[in-house]
Amino acid sequence: MLKRSLTEDAQEVFRAIALIELGARMQVLESELTLSRDRMIRLYREVKGVSPPKGMLPFSADWYMTWLANIHASLFYNTYLFLKNEARCSHLDALTKGYRLYLEHCQHSETEPVLDLTRAWTLVRFFDADILQLTKCCRCSGKFVAHKHDLQHNVVCGACQPPSRAGKTKKAAAARQEALSGARVAQAA
Repeated sequence: MLKRSLTEDAQEVFRAIALIELGARMQVLESELTLSRDRMIRLYREVKGVSPPKGMLPFSADWYMTWLANIHASLFYNTYLFLKNEARCSHLDALTKGYRLYLEHCQHSETEPVLDLTRAWTLVRFFDADILQLTKCCRCSGKFVAHKHDLQHNVVCGACQPPSRAGKTKKAAAARQEALSGARVAQAA
């Protein structure tokens, strides 16, 4: 059994804490870190105040193909690739920093994050397994997430060509109604 130095052990604990704070599930921690399962469970309880959730991880690449999920997945994965390839970050640093940047972008654009850390991690694994690829949009030249063997010629991304019902959810309708009500109250005053 290999012994780690105290600094290496401390760095591994800090990585675990960062992943837990971002919402990582136990399967992600076990895959990415070398700490014992018992230690990670104790860390999870200490950081979150509850036991780690149980259950299966997302397993279908098709989830990333829906309109909104594809836009968010493409944003995250392009950021991850930039950090990994251009900034020379390790896989784990690119994952955590890329996910933080994704959350900041969502916050600044006042949109709800669609990806959680586990979905982002799974997305990276799908790319590593050659299940997904980035395909160039023929309109904006941006690269978006697509199945590995999909056509790559004259393809338009979801941001350039959203579906006809995009943005017409019950939540969006409720927000519009609330804004109208607020405007009426402001005019009456």
